[in-house]
Amino acid sequence: MEATLDVRGMTCSHCERAVEGALQELEGVIGVEVNLGTNRVDVTYDDAQVTVNDMRKAVEDQGYEIVV
Repeated sequence: MEATLDVRGMTCSHCERAVEGALQELEGVIGVEVNLGTNRVDVTYDDAQVTVNDMRKAVEDQGYEIVV
């Protein structure tokens, strides 16, 4: 599966790495591509192991906001 998350609060490469790292730690996440310029994060994942809500929580736990 693929999902695109609209993440608010990312302003630098450190933010980019924090979001990417948080998502990559989730079991079932296969790939993460963060675009700092558009505030979008493309995630490839196995929906049998992880949900979009799991991803949202991981990003929010890093201090960023997901816009739906």
